[in-house]
Amino acid sequence: MQKKKIFQAESANEQIVSWLKAYADNAKVNGFVVGISGGVDSAVTSTLCAQTGLKVLCVEMPIHQAESHVSRGREHIAQLKTRFPNVDNAEADLTPVFESFKSAVPRTDDETKLYLAQGNTRARLRMTTLYYFAGIYGLLVAGTGNKVEDFGIGFYTKYGDGGVDLSPIADLMKSEVFELGRFLNVPNSILTAAPTDGLFGDDRTDAQQIGATYDELEWAMQEDAAGKTVDMFSGREQTVFEIYKRLNRINQHKMEPIPVCMLKN
Repeated sequence: MQKKKIFQAESANEQIVSWLKAYADNAKVNGFVVGISGGVDSAVTSTLCAQTGLKVLCVEMPIHQAESHVSRGREHIAQLKTRFPNVDNAEADLTPVFESFKSAVPRTDDETKLYLAQGNTRARLRMTTLYYFAGIYGLLVAGTGNKVEDFGIGFYTKYGDGGVDLSPIADLMKSEVFELGRFLNVPNSILTAAPTDGLFGDDRTDAQQIGATYDELEWAMQEDAAGKTVDMFSGREQTVFEIYKRLNRINQHKMEPIPVCMLKN
């Protein structure tokens, strides 16, 4: 697999912070709200937002959350508040809301579909919560998706963590998010943790769900952009490329604009 291009973390940091500040000023809002998961994407996003000097509200929204996710999120928030006086935090325990929702809707005998539907429901409850906080404090919801998730394999929930006002790190590959996280002094517990979406209440990793690591997927995304086809590879590279192409194909509905039926007259 090919060598990655050199990433300039300091330059990226300056550009994103400047972009965030200009966008918020133009929108006439007070700042940003960020959902904190205990992962590197939300840690980097919230740190970028904090550097604008505008109000930043970090929100924890546990739903039967694994303890490791909760502890990492709280460590990050505590560190961020000591570094930036414009950062505040809130917690909304959505576990009772989630359980109430489950009791109000029908179940299905298809356990796989039920599992995925309930996982996506968690993400959509969190999106609704973030927009509640955004509404009462005059904030923008800052997304935490990166380039390979948002535009490569569509590894996010439509109208869940994909429902945001702006996406500060969506032009960064996952490896670049980690590099930026190191530059920003994100807690080591987050930088060394295996990425996970946290939608199922356990410690399963993204790589276990997807079948490939983010480094592998970044390689596949670059090869696909170069016009490569699956028959050009063999072994593990072929497997990873097939995984990437399949997810990119089936998740196009997340990446493309909502289809509209356009009438002729």
